[in-house]
Formats: sequence, structure tokens, C-alpha cells
Amino acid sequence: MPTRLSPPGPSFIREHDVAIGDRHLRAGMSRPSTLDDGWWLSILWVADDDGVVSFRDVAPAAGPPPDPPLVRLGPALTGALSGLILEADGRLSIRLAQVAQPDDPIQPWRSPVAVRAAFQWEPMRAASMRPNELADTVLAGFRRAIEGLARP
Repeated sequence: MPTRLSPPGPSFIREHDVAIGDRHLRAGMSRPSTLDDGWWLSILWVADDDGVVSFRDVAPAAGPPPDPPLVRLGPALTGALSGLILEADGRLSIRLAQVAQPDDPIQPWRSPVAVRAAFQWEPMRAASMRPNELADTVLAGFRRAIEGLARP
């Protein structure tokens, strides 16, 4: 994997500022699409002027925890979008996957902060939001979840 990836393109909506310590990064997202089965898909990323940063760059200053970053990011993003994600069969309808896997599986935090995100929304909540408002809510939740990774 290259040291830095380029962002997947311009952000669909205005980027959100991400504050990690004294660093100022930007969170962006690709244009969302909705599949026939109702899943809402987008790619979310965090970048600086040199490209997409690694999860190591947003880990706690003392060092990354042993579990993979998505193990921490998933619950944080789910919490940030609480009440908006559809619950089906007792499980929330959210799926996250890294765009690029780390070269060394023993160091999962050395991979880009670029995530494929898929959601199914609570129909009444999603119907009350404009598409840009929904996208902005997702990006704000992602930003808060990324900032939370830096806390021990």
C-alpha cells in the first residue's frame, strides 16, 4: 500500500474539520448512492494536504490499541447516528469496510482512513431529511467518531 492515498475525489458535501491534537484534518465523503434494496452507500475519508491519513495518525498519542480501528469506529459511528439507522432482527443496519487493507495484518492501524459505509435508514426519520442533510449528518457522525479514536 502506498504511504498516502489520494482522496477518492472531491467531497460530495462541504468537508468537516477534524481536530486531532494540534493537527487539523478534513473529513469528506463521496456522492452517496441508494441500492434497490434500500442500502445507502458512500465512501468516507479523512485527509490533510498530502492525501488520506492513516488510522495511526488519528490513534491515541500513547499508541493505537491492539484491536483493529473499525472495531472502535463502528460503535462510535453507530452511536453518533443513533435513532437514524434501521434496526432489523435485533441488529442495526450498518456495514463498514476499509477501502485498503493494511500491508501487515498485525498492524491494522497502518492503513488509510478511507471507509466504505453502508446504512439502511429508519424510513420515517430519513423521509424527514433532505438528501444533503442526511449526508451532512453522516459526515458529522463520522468526524465525531474519528475524533473519538484519538482518546485513550
